[in-house]
Amino acid sequence: MSTAIAVLNAGSSSVKFSVFVESGAELRLQVRGQIEGLFTRPRFVAKAADGSLMAEKDWGDSQSLGHDGALDHLIEFLRERGGGLTLAGVGHRVVHGGLEYAQPVRVDAQVLTALEKYVPLAPLHQPHNLAPIRRLLERSPGLPQVACFDTAFHRTNSELAQMFGLPHAMFEQGVRRYGFHGLSYEYIASVLPSHSPRAASGRTIVLHLGNGASMCALHGGRSVASTMGFTAVDGLMMGTRTGNLDPGVLLYLIDQRGMDARAIEKLIYNQSGLLGVSGVSSDMRTLLDSPEPRARLAVDLYCYRIRRELGSLAAVLGGVDAVVFTAGIGENSPLIRARVLDDAAWLGVERDADANDAGGPQLTKASSRVLGLVLPTNEELMIAEHTRSVIRMH
Repeated sequence: MSTAIAVLNAGSSSVKFSVFVESGAELRLQVRGQIEGLFTRPRFVAKAADGSLMAEKDWGDSQSLGHDGALDHLIEFLRERGGGLTLAGVGHRVVHGGLEYAQPVRVDAQVLTALEKYVPLAPLHQPHNLAPIRRLLERSPGLPQVACFDTAFHRTNSELAQMFGLPHAMFEQGVRRYGFHGLSYEYIASVLPSHSPRAASGRTIVLHLGNGASMCALHGGRSVASTMGFTAVDGLMMGTRTGNLDPGVLLYLIDQRGMDARAIEKLIYNQSGLLGVSGVSSDMRTLLDSPEPRARLAVDLYCYRIRRELGSLAAVLGGVDAVVFTAGIGENSPLIRARVLDDAAWLGVERDADANDAGGPQLTKASSRVLGLVLPTNEELMIAEHTRSVIRMH
């Protein structure tokens, strides 16, 4: 009988899952999949570690599962197809841990209530992250659940790096830069030593470029600054999020356009970014293939914002030893990587065109003062490892 850890990453309309099996000291991926279209046309797909199809189901247009229904189906699937696995616990990606949680934590009703306080700070993610936790507490109260936070890795940032130019009382009350995508950055920091000891011990900027996008400055593998701030809408322009925005724009929209908080929330989270600028799509692949001038404009602005933030983080670090790309766009778009690397030539980056087109992992020439790498992230494995550690502690 093998012991397994399940990992859940619940979004607004999908639940992604992975199951890892203990193999000695390591955790080995056994199955992964998702249930998508939770409120429109639910569809379930599960695949083995080698990519082969294990199971699928399509409910059609007539049924809405919601998060509870999706979790119930997933539990039944694991019971029927688990192959003798004993589920030791479930790890969850939770975007916001606030000031209270700088480490993964075992979740009970009290912790769940505490995490609900951060829903206004991450409205696109937090409510959905917590939904399966709540359901499992009801269905299987004895099953250990562990929340792993995207903010936790950045708790090593100095107070100065976390502050806004607001009255200090607000900082003490929690209005500060938290940073996100921490699980991705933590994983990259954990594998950097095997790729470059110099990058691992020195000054590295990691670019997590996906539908959500951010950058993080690492010094000795620890986060010292991040482009995201109080919420996950700050920093780089993203698929549908604005990124950095003058707060005076929001006051103008309230006073002159009559927009209320909910309308502004929808604007800055769902209608902006690549989608808003291009008017075509939030998908970088679609924009790169599009002949529309505004599609090109959106890509240009995306790369320009990266260039500005790269300079900012390089200044914080006092120089750069390595630049690392990860996540969907970072891992799969040689064109975006090429533009970013070429924009960073002033730092001492010399792109190797053939290596970049081939997907790395090294993207720069041997003569380059700054190392360029592309490394696949693995937030699920990071969550599984944290979950196992927390369970063993209790």
